[in-house]
Amino acid sequence: MDSLTNIGKTTKIAVGVASALFLGYCFYFDHKRRSAKDFKKKLHEKRQERESRKVKKNKTKMPDLTDHEAVQRYFLHEIQMGEALISQGDISNGVEHLANAVIVCGQPTQLLQVLQQTLPAEVFTMLIHRMREFQSEVVTQSASTGLKLAESTNDDLE
Repeated sequence: MDSLTNIGKTTKIAVGVASALFLGYCFYFDHKRRSAKDFKKKLHEKRQERESRKVKKNKTKMPDLTDHEAVQRYFLHEIQMGEALISQGDISNGVEHLANAVIVCGQPTQLLQVLQQTLPAEVFTMLIHRMREFQSEVVTQSASTGLKLAESTNDDLE
């Protein structure tokens, strides 16, 4: 019986030493990681990369622009989602939804004026930047589709 208690004590001591070593290992490498010169830069880059992946993943499908009711439903949904996300602190995704609403809006200038009055200046600036990004994406996509269309037309002519 006495040998069993010695084994139990030895096991407890070994587990305690192993746990202490593991915690020491964690603290040492966490300190080393945080004290690295480019830690904050790498952390910022990782967060932006993760956020951009999230935005790309969350891209909503545009409605059929010929169906007025579908566009109206989409517009209201995007406005509501944008407001909700911004109020929760998820500004980048909220701006994405508001940008989608502006894109399908029949009177985008008036909507932008309302948003400029109601949104904080930083958020409105993000919205304008997102609209410009979208515009450049559309131009790039139409240029590539136009090029493909021109190539297929030339092939048909030959």
